[in-house]
Amino acid sequence: MKTSYEVRFMRLIVFFDLPTATKKDRKEYTIFRRFLLNNGFMMMQFSVYVRICKGVDMIQKYEKYVQDNLPKRGNIRTLTITNSQYERMNILLGNAKIEEKIGTKQLLLF
Repeated sequence: MKTSYEVRFMRLIVFFDLPTATKKDRKEYTIFRRFLLNNGFMMMQFSVYVRICKGVDMIQKYEKYVQDNLPKRGNIRTLTITNSQYERMNILLGNAKIEEKIGTKQLLLF
């Protein structure tokens, strides 16, 4: 039984489709991508980044960071799921990246 003070691990997923037609577009794409990496997100697939968060407060904090660093153009979405939902994801082609495997094991250390 969960108590009210127990915090769940969750995943914040950022999906984005940014223009890359001009040099300025590519620069904004690179700045946004580096922002995600510098804030603990890991690339799951091209234009799909994920971060482990401890609780809803941390999810909201990182959603705000993303919102405060949006490029001028493009399409960006976020999705929050629990860690157990994330672990039930099926990979239909290819393999899980090493970062994904390590990320799950790191949760066991907390």
